This record gives sequence, C-alpha cells and structure tokens, in this order.
Amino acid sequence: MNKIWKKKSQEEISEIIFKALKQNVNYDKQNILGVPASFLDEKVFYQDAAFLKDAPFISTLVQNPNHIGCHTLGHSEPFFKGTHEIEKELIEICAVDILGGEPNQQDGYVASGGTEANLQAIWIYRNYFTQEHSAQLNEICILCSEDTHYSMDKAKNVLVVDLYKVPVENDTRKIKKESIKNTIQTAIQAGKKYFIVVCNMMTTMFGSVDDIDTYVNELNQFPCEYKIHVDGAYGGFYFPFTDNYSALSFQNTNISSFTLDAHKMAQAPYGTGIFLIRKGLIHHTNTKQASYVEGEDFTLIGSRSGANAVAVWMILVKNGYFGWQEKIYILQKRAKWICEQLEALKIKFYRHPQSNIITIKSEFIHNDVAIEFGLVPDNHANPNWFKIVIMEHVTIEKLMSLLEKIKINIPKEIENEVI
Repeated sequence: MNKIWKKKSQEEISEIIFKALKQNVNYDKQNILGVPASFLDEKVFYQDAAFLKDAPFISTLVQNPNHIGCHTLGHSEPFFKGTHEIEKELIEICAVDILGGEPNQQDGYVASGGTEANLQAIWIYRNYFTQEHSAQLNEICILCSEDTHYSMDKAKNVLVVDLYKVPVENDTRKIKKESIKNTIQTAIQAGKKYFIVVCNMMTTMFGSVDDIDTYVNELNQFPCEYKIHVDGAYGGFYFPFTDNYSALSFQNTNISSFTLDAHKMAQAPYGTGIFLIRKGLIHHTNTKQASYVEGEDFTLIGSRSGANAVAVWMILVKNGYFGWQEKIYILQKRAKWICEQLEALKIKFYRHPQSNIITIKSEFIHNDVAIEFGLVPDNHANPNWFKIVIMEHVTIEKLMSLLEKIKINIPKEIENEVI
C-alpha cells in the first residue's frame, strides 16, 4: 500500500504550491542582496498577470526557485525552502511508493534528464571505488548490455572509465549468462577489478528488461567488487505498475540506485530526470569547493529549476497511486491489442509483456509508412527495427490507421509469407 503518494484535488495542489512559494524568497519584499538570482525578467514575464493566481506551475516558473544541491541530506539554501520541501516529497514518492524503498532511506534529486542521472550514478561509484577501495581508474569499468542507453558511452568518455557491453539475443533481446560470464572474463583479463553494473528497466529502443539475478550470479563467481545501478529512465514510471514481483526495486539489496525520467511516461516537462540512491553513498560526489552554497553540492548539474520538481509532483499527486495504475492498465491493453493484430498478420516484432514499446522488424515497414507515422528506427542509417510507443495520445484509431498502411505497403518479396 502506498505510504506517501496521496491523490490531491486541484485546489489542494494549488494551496500547497502557493504556500511553498510564500516560504521562498521574495525579491521585491525582502532585502536579498547577495544572491545572483531574481524573478524571471519582468519585462517579459509579468508578475501581476491575472492568470497566475490560478496557475501554480507557471507561478513557480516566474518566481524562478533554484534547487541547487541535494535536499534529502538536510541542509539546503534557505532562500527556496518551500519548494525544496516539495522536491523532497517527490523523491520519497518515487523511492518508497514506486520503487519499494523504506521511508527516509534514500537520497536523490530532480536532474536535467535520464542521461545526467545515469552519469551521476557512474560518477558516485567511480569515486566510491577510488575512495573506499583505493582503486585506480584503469581497474574500474562499466558493465551493461548492448541495448543500454548511449549515456553509458558518454559516461565512459566523461568519467574516463572503460565500458564493456554484453551481447543480446537478436529476437528476444535477452542477455545469456554465458555472454555475461565471457564479458566479465574479458574485463578481468584486462585488469578490471571493480564493476559498475547498469541493469535496464525497459530499454529505450525495445522496452526490454534485464535479469538482474543473472548479473549477480555471474559476478559472484569472480574476485571482484561491484555496484548495481538500474536505468529506469524509460520504465521507472511504467514497469513497477505492470510487474508487481519485479526484482528491480529498493527491496533488492543488490541495487544501490535508480534513474527515472518523468518527461517520458509521466508527461512532465523536459528537464525532469530523477536520480535515487541509498543513503550513505551520494557523499562521494560532494563538491566541497561549493562552499558558498549552503549544504554544498553533490549533483552533476548544480543549479536547476525548482519548477521542474513542482511539475512532476503535481502530475503524480493529481493522478494519485491508483489513478496511475489505471493509466498504465489502459496503455497495456492498447499494447496487447496492437500485438494481437501484428500476430494475425504474421508480422515479426518484439515486445516485453510488461512494456508499452513494440518494435517491428524493418522489412515489414516501408520507409514512407515509418515517416508518416513517426516510427523511430534503431539506426537511421541502416534500420533493422522500427518502434511504436503506446503513449496516451496513441489511440486504437491511430494504430488501426498504421495497420492499414502496413498491410498495403508490405514489401512484395515477403508479401506471400505474411498474407
């Protein structure tokens, strides 16, 4: 049962946000002279616009709170304490009621997106190994599947740690234990002793989900240390509601951190990635040189808009826990429906049963159809797959239109196989 996530009316939401904004600094009414910040430019964004009294999110944007730092640690800039509290509640909702953590046992913050949140995890664990185990950089590596988001390639470049990708089966997108074992052996032969493992909770292209136990079982066979991060940038607001028995939660003691991304399934503004980590780890990225910031800074991004945290909080509490379950249930039904139609046409596709991403083999999708319906390829230069993502706007009617075009445009060389 959800512990923190409670549904609220629009009136309650507005009351809470405007109360929080009153606890934040008011540059007009207070003598605030030492902060390099202010409201949004009042020549463009009018403070006295009549509609603002009924627009808590836009009001937050205009008042422009800075959410620098990590507020779950207890010390933050006092100028924006009202909206900091909203972000703290948002982190608790995600960590406890979505990912099964215990109350007040996780740290986290609203990042610029899933990429930053993934880099934040790699940064923490790289520093953890160097600070706690005296590891050398050339002894540390990232281990993930080849379907993992390209942010791992960025992490390799930015954080100067090697990256090892485990091959996946083409049709099932699964990683076999032999493949993990072989990849670990290759890394160890190259001198790696410390592994930062990234486990996928729905990959961006396929919606596939990694078996964390396979990683753990294989890693435990080797003389190495490891930390596991779960990339739920796509699946974090979806998969926990379709698989009630998933091992990808804070109840699994092998997992230390998660990425979620609210601008995907939560339909929040861009700039609303969420990073969550067990307490006792985020201090490894404390930038003590940020001494002019109360509470210092533990985040990759530094200054960030408090309005983004408010937006995600508003979306979650407006829906409530059970409203969110209903939303995901409907999307699952649509995903199942399109799969049944594709199966009837003998069109080859991949879908994880708890996912709303359907990825179709490219030979069944004419290029004109892909362009008309905005189907995204795995590789623009040489596509092997095209994906459909069942969002709220992706209705049965739109899917029916796609199916009609697919049937008309099936390439001649495989038409006899399909019909």
